Amino acid sequence: MDERIKDIFFEIHEDLPRQGPGDFESTKKAFSMLEDLPGVPRILDIGCGPGMQTLDLATLTKGRIVAVDNHQPFLDTLSTRAKECGLTKQIQVVNDDMATLRFAKGSFDVIWAEGSIYIIGFERGIQEWKAFLRSDGNLAVTEVTWLKPNLPKELKDFWEAEYPAIRDVEENTRTIADTGCELAGHFTLPESAWWDYYYQPLESRLVDFRRRYQEDEEALELIAMEQAEIDLYRRYSDYYGYVFYVMRGK
Repeated sequence: MDERIKDIFFEIHEDLPRQGPGDFESTKKAFSMLEDLPGVPRILDIGCGPGMQTLDLATLTKGRIVAVDNHQPFLDTLSTRAKECGLTKQIQVVNDDMATLRFAKGSFDVIWAEGSIYIIGFERGIQEWKAFLRSDGNLAVTEVTWLKPNLPKELKDFWEAEYPAIRDVEENTRTIADTGCELAGHFTLPESAWWDYYYQPLESRLVDFRRRYQEDEEALELIAMEQAEIDLYRRYSDYYGYVFYVMRGK
């Protein structure tokens, strides 16, 4: 993706409530599965985006949250939202790359990543990020996951091109064990978590962007790709979804 198209992509996604599937109830459920938290836990939220889940975490705990992303406009949005909610004392934003994090080993009680671990890969993310956990700390991530076998060809072709590392729950739980972590539990996000704060706002925005870029073939191609992803989920949501995996390091 060249820089101009990348800029249009971020323009399309600017100020959306979320940059991927998620909702408060799912965040709350995953948080309830964490074990042995101190009274004021230190939480690292990796790939936080505009930070709706960061704000949710700040309402679920008195802990201190370090929210990391490498797209400064997302961090600016989170900072504004935290100020509006009176949560600035709990939330620190940091512009950094999830692949080269510079925190001390064992410095967090919880590592959190909603909709972001795919960027560096499920196994690699768990393996590298658990180093930042204290002994027996908690790690909670969402990962796009196959939910049924016998995939339609159109769906399989799409994900083989977009994210060939997608696996089913059994394979992901096996990966968690291979990294030396212990699975505390997992659950699938509801379909509403895709639509309410992500796909519906995004799809509404695409209507305006088609008009705005009606003479720009490259931009229209990008918009068509965004719409195709939405349409694919509309047709095949029974076959794949985001799964929350909650685990403990060892």
